[in-house]
Amino acid sequence: MCGIFGIYPHKDAAHLACLGLYALQHRGEESSGIITRNGKKVQIHKALGLVSNVFDEKIIRSLRGELAVGHVRYSTTGSSNIKNTQPFYVKSKVGDVAIAHNGNLTNTLSLHRELENKGALFQTSMDSEIIAHLLAHSQNKDFKDAMIWSLSKLEGAYSLVLMLNDILIGARDAQGFRPLCLGKLDGAYVLASETCALDLIGAQYIRDIQPGEIIFIKKDRLESLKPFKETRHAFCIFEYIYFARPDSNIFEHNVYLTRKRLGAQLAGEFPVDADIVMPIPDSGTYAALGFAGASEIPFEFGMIRNHYIGRTFIQPSQGLRDFRVKVKLNPLRQALDGKRVIVIEDSIVRGTTSRIRIRTLRLAGAKEVHMRVSCPPLKFPCFYGIDFPTKKELVASRHDIAWIRDFIGVDSLEYLSLEGMLNSMPLAKENFCTACFDGRYPTSLPKGFSKEVLEKG
Repeated sequence: MCGIFGIYPHKDAAHLACLGLYALQHRGEESSGIITRNGKKVQIHKALGLVSNVFDEKIIRSLRGELAVGHVRYSTTGSSNIKNTQPFYVKSKVGDVAIAHNGNLTNTLSLHRELENKGALFQTSMDSEIIAHLLAHSQNKDFKDAMIWSLSKLEGAYSLVLMLNDILIGARDAQGFRPLCLGKLDGAYVLASETCALDLIGAQYIRDIQPGEIIFIKKDRLESLKPFKETRHAFCIFEYIYFARPDSNIFEHNVYLTRKRLGAQLAGEFPVDADIVMPIPDSGTYAALGFAGASEIPFEFGMIRNHYIGRTFIQPSQGLRDFRVKVKLNPLRQALDGKRVIVIEDSIVRGTTSRIRIRTLRLAGAKEVHMRVSCPPLKFPCFYGIDFPTKKELVASRHDIAWIRDFIGVDSLEYLSLEGMLNSMPLAKENFCTACFDGRYPTSLPKGFSKEVLEKG
């Protein structure tokens, strides 16, 4: 996923970028980075770890300049190491280039080979570096034309915040897989993955960057171009289900209200007689509120979350996920003992996390445990920026609901229907990418993504 942020021109650019990344921390916990430009001097600080661990006041003061680009990383392409931290910076024939990328390119391998044959030397294993090399290899002398040519070569998902010398650039792929919004603070323009970052720094939301749009922010003006042919939108529906913060507006609509509608729809499709409705906090909380309201069953917190532990889904290894599940959530025995419990999950990916949680509820005295999931079964890999790249990692791609029910250890298990999910969205269903549920990919995949690869991983 990743979170990206940019601001220009502002005297406190680095400080505001740090706050913006803090608001976007839920989008990536592996690394954090900020690059600033002061005149012709570029300052860089990035490292593995959370924003609060990577930056302090001394570091922020050293990052001088009115232009800042920031990034928090959750790796989908490229291994988790210091070389692959972002923003990616390169000094090239077009000048100073810093890139913060959210999404995943699907033609990385072919572009990598093409650029290597032209003499490009790659420093990282990130698909984001390809964008810098394309800019450097562009034959266009005008920086706008160079930008357009470079982005025209990309396939897949990208929301970008770039620094090109003293210009801040925001761009979104033509299908709009990943979010990117525009705000304003004290005369400076702000780019961010989610509106919650604007809220934290007190910036006013202006609008979303549109699919296929490139905006160029200079010190005195903003220029917008839409150079690419309009195509069907493919907004990532998983942003509404899990990734985005509930207080954000994504694709111009509120996440919190959407999750409540998902829960209400789920209650209508799969009611169950029980004593309490409880979420798996925090991502299941808002669907659980909707389910409880629609079913008129009391809402309770049956588990209390340790908020100093990060998201289990975006941990890079299964061992870390298992440990963090135990540390992250503690059952509230007084609310569970002898009760028939409906547990609301936002999604089930591998199933191992849910299994540990249900065992914990049983040990806390729950009489019955019924699980309801506020999206359909995840059956297909995502190539656009979510970390389930092969079918073998998705329990629903290999097993039916009855098997998953027994594996997790619940008395009943039901998933929201595809149609019910789409009807709960604030936009028409044709605007969304639902490939992880139905296998209908909105882009043509390169030769490397054959049916055999999709099946075996």
